[in-house]
Amino acid sequence: MTGNKKPNRLINEKSPYLLQHAYNPVDWFPWGEEAFEKARGENKPIFLSIGYSTCHWCHVMEHESFENDSIAATMNTLFVCIKVDREERPDVDKVYMSAVQAMTGSGGWPLSVFLTTDLKPFYGGTYFPPRDAHGRSGFPTVLERIHQVWEDDREKIVESGNQLIALLRQERGASESGAEIDGSILKKTYDQIAAQYDAKYGGFGGGTKFPRPVVLNFLLRYHARTHTAEPLTMALATLRSMALGGMYDHLGGGFHRYSVDAQWRVPHFEKMLYDQAQLTHSYLDAYQITHDEFYARIARETLDYILRDMTDPGGGFYSAEDADSPDPEIPSHSSEGAFYLWTKAEIERILDSDSAKIFCHHYSVDDHGNALSDPLGEFKNKNILFSPFTIEQTARIFSMDETKVESILAAARKKLFEMREARPRPLRDDKIITAWNGLMIGAFARASRIFSEPRYTEAATRAAHFVETALYDPATSTLKRRFRDTEAKFEAQLDDYAFFIQGLLDVYEATFDPRSLQLAIKLHGTQISFFWDASEGGFYDFLGRDLSILLRTKETYDGAEPAGNSVAAMNLIRISQMTDDSILKKKLETIIRLIGAQVQQAPHAMPLMMAAIDSFLSTPKQIVIAGKRDSADTRKFLEEIARRYLPNKILLLADGDSNQEFLASRLPFLASMTPLENKATAYICENYACNLPTNDVNRFITMLENSQR
Repeated sequence: MTGNKKPNRLINEKSPYLLQHAYNPVDWFPWGEEAFEKARGENKPIFLSIGYSTCHWCHVMEHESFENDSIAATMNTLFVCIKVDREERPDVDKVYMSAVQAMTGSGGWPLSVFLTTDLKPFYGGTYFPPRDAHGRSGFPTVLERIHQVWEDDREKIVESGNQLIALLRQERGASESGAEIDGSILKKTYDQIAAQYDAKYGGFGGGTKFPRPVVLNFLLRYHARTHTAEPLTMALATLRSMALGGMYDHLGGGFHRYSVDAQWRVPHFEKMLYDQAQLTHSYLDAYQITHDEFYARIARETLDYILRDMTDPGGGFYSAEDADSPDPEIPSHSSEGAFYLWTKAEIERILDSDSAKIFCHHYSVDDHGNALSDPLGEFKNKNILFSPFTIEQTARIFSMDETKVESILAAARKKLFEMREARPRPLRDDKIITAWNGLMIGAFARASRIFSEPRYTEAATRAAHFVETALYDPATSTLKRRFRDTEAKFEAQLDDYAFFIQGLLDVYEATFDPRSLQLAIKLHGTQISFFWDASEGGFYDFLGRDLSILLRTKETYDGAEPAGNSVAAMNLIRISQMTDDSILKKKLETIIRLIGAQVQQAPHAMPLMMAAIDSFLSTPKQIVIAGKRDSADTRKFLEEIARRYLPNKILLLADGDSNQEFLASRLPFLASMTPLENKATAYICENYACNLPTNDVNRFITMLENSQR
């Protein structure tokens, strides 16, 4: 409710996060010259607040401090206040997150930073409470103390800011080249990951657990390389635990952000697009390796959630859904998880008696609530659905056939989902981010091949078309980062280019439409011209044109989102093999040399880059199918490829049409590849040297299996 409050400058922004703060009594500015000029003109320090629309503690600090008239008055009097959406401006976020981590040893959102008039940070933290308590200063006290020091000892503050930025620039600019890379680094990566593995509950570490799909990606690749069971066991156990736990939405599909406990039972309830995309890839990988329908079901349900709730009418994918939502019983009060929680009495009212008993047992629903590891006691008497039992175990308890139990549970989930749909929904951040759309496009494209599902093909191609028409300028071959409410804005950054290029390559392997590959190659050229570091190698995260960004970073850590450099390295491998481009191969070698020293110390921090090194150290393998794109015999070959986990293969189609013509312009050996006896024919090649072709699917299967040994 805004009442009679006047909006501040954020009312003119498109970001849902900034618009959430548009009626705060704080005189917020968006990041830009107007705010900087005011700070310089009035000689005031800047208070910079960075967050995102689905951030729970951002909501808390807003309610406690930014909506408080007294605190807002202090902020407006003593500071120039700037609000930034980290998802729109990751360049701003990275600079000041690095600074706060250097100052305090930790970081997070909301990020709260105090800057000099020339934008240099001198003090910062994350969430500040509204009052002094438990030996910790409240936000008003912090504001007053910062103001006092600014007035009394400004030269020291300015010097401190200068020194911190100089230190960060020195660290970012340090060369880390020189170390040779061989297969031993993959073993070291595996050993470091394995040392953190939780054999009891799956996942890594013993407390709060994040999914971090890049680790699972590496483990599955390492299994394929070594043919050892342990990395596969770790990955599969983690995927199964996540999907059975409270982190997975058992009624609507999709994953919550992370688990606050080691057992994956109590989630932080926000849903992020980048998690859905990466985890879909992980479950698809697991399905290809095991052919266990459990992993296929989780992938399908996650994709169907995106199609149902997170897809724009134009085809693009929305960014996130909030953890908080109005309480169905007290609509004026919002709380975390309200949309997803159930009392046992609710379930018993909705389902018939027998179904309720089976459902409540299987999903551990209790009269007093089941969130035993709920650290703040927020979910009293409420239940988070998680499944500690197999279907077989539940069937045994009720002396029933497993198929019957499965049918009862599926019907119960459907009925509860329909009832849940009537509840007030969490806020949906409907901005469309190029990078995250690239990840999701790739997930739909791969799923379309593996499941032979036209809906997923359509979703991938529509989203790619949306990005191409709404966020891409063909005149300059450049991308924008964000689209919302008819507006494309902000220069795209490395991850926007790299993630979207990756998605286009996946679309090509799903459709063999050469336009996807052509656009990927064109954007890759732009990425190199904009972000490549010609002196040391590797890609910068940002363009470097905006002088308000004090550091030009080169991220290598693969966290919740993979590092742009890691995805760029994977793309270099794929495009160089699709085009036999020696220049791209040399750039890949430069990246690997650049990160050599850092990798030797902590390779587990960059598991996707290690996956790229796995590909780099492997013999390049191309699978070429000569045949018409939509013919039945071609599809048989493609289906056999899609059934298998082949992480280091490149798939090409010699269709006798525009696709083959384009490929042959880069790979001349493809020009002569034709079907044998007018039947679709498969060629398996290593370093472009091909084995004898076959138009016999069974023979092809044997060749594929031999190539995996």
